[in-house]
Amino acid sequence: MARGNQGSFDETPGRVSLRMLLVIGALTAFGPLSIDSYLPALPSISAALDADASQVQLSLTSCLIGLAVGQLLAGSASDRWGRRPPLLVGIVAFIAASIACALATSVWQLIALRLVQGLGGAAGVVISRAVVRDLLSGPTAARFFSMLMMITGTGPMVAPQIGAQLLQLGSWRLIFTALGFAGALLLVVAAVWLPETHTMQRRAARSGNDGGLAALRAVLTHRVFIATALATGLGYGAIFAYVGGSSFALETTYHLSPQAFGLVFGMNGVGLVAASQVNAHVVRRVGPARLLTGGLVGMASGGVGLLVATLTHAPLPATLVSMFAVICANGFVAPNALAMALEDFPHASGSASALVGVLQFAIGGVTAPLVGLAGPRDGLAMAIVMATCGVLALGLRLMSVSRSAPGVPESTGCPDEPAVSA
Repeated sequence: MARGNQGSFDETPGRVSLRMLLVIGALTAFGPLSIDSYLPALPSISAALDADASQVQLSLTSCLIGLAVGQLLAGSASDRWGRRPPLLVGIVAFIAASIACALATSVWQLIALRLVQGLGGAAGVVISRAVVRDLLSGPTAARFFSMLMMITGTGPMVAPQIGAQLLQLGSWRLIFTALGFAGALLLVVAAVWLPETHTMQRRAARSGNDGGLAALRAVLTHRVFIATALATGLGYGAIFAYVGGSSFALETTYHLSPQAFGLVFGMNGVGLVAASQVNAHVVRRVGPARLLTGGLVGMASGGVGLLVATLTHAPLPATLVSMFAVICANGFVAPNALAMALEDFPHASGSASALVGVLQFAIGGVTAPLVGLAGPRDGLAMAIVMATCGVLALGLRLMSVSRSAPGVPESTGCPDEPAVSA
């Protein structure tokens, strides 16, 4: 791999660009897919392991904890030792844990192994984002993150279907076996196709400037990072609230059938992916800062519109349009916020990426149960949470912009660095 100019993401031959996009996309999606693919099997697992529903659901909680904690560990390790070693170790741990899950004989074994599976899968999530920052920055990075959403955005929609089909072929253990084999394939692909992108010079600069804890402190006290990382975290919080409450709101309040709800859910997912692709095409001309602000305006407006529609018992189209606005707005919020959050940390992008991921899981983990506070048949709590996430994110963004000195760009880091090309 040789260094090219800063536009090499566009100028690299299509085959190479597609290969890097697919490899990094697979790494990003792999950990979360380990959650979604086994959801249809929860009742089967409960019966097979003689466990109640709450015990089986703890295996989901332990995996989420592993994904959150694992990002901190893998991100910091990748800043110190390079991207490839902790990534490959994490994938190996994921493979071993997946096969062990398939052989589990008790629910407590499964819970412990799912924790390890989450820890291993987190390496792909956090290091893939750090790799993007190693290669690209500014609008180019935002464009790449937008294109990644075409892969990662469809994962949660198809993973449960894959799990359901595997259940038709065998028991729930087949799902974990398939995850293990998929992890082995990803291990080979990453080992062969993914280069080391965190150079020795950057590692030396980081070691000379600070240690791991000092790097985390520097990231956490950076104004632009906090505002943009919280923006993407609150965006995820709105999506988690939507996922947790939309079926109750639409099927109970508006009497949509499960099939009709599935159609609405799928259309919103397509809207999210489509919006991210629009962002990819315009970010070079408009810039990530403007698109982030515009996306947050859309998210806040959609959230407030949904709250008003819920309080006034508005017709179904008003509710659907408001939901669609919130979900689509995240196609502009997530890639631009992530690119801006990582912009000023070329020597500690692993740590910065890890903190973004932890904020996403933490805010999403808090908002999801809040949706149920008003009862499973009331969509008001969902609307309040989605509106609050949008308004808070927009408020933080506007405060961040207002505190910037006139004429001084928001990002004070290095200009776009050359991307790695074939």
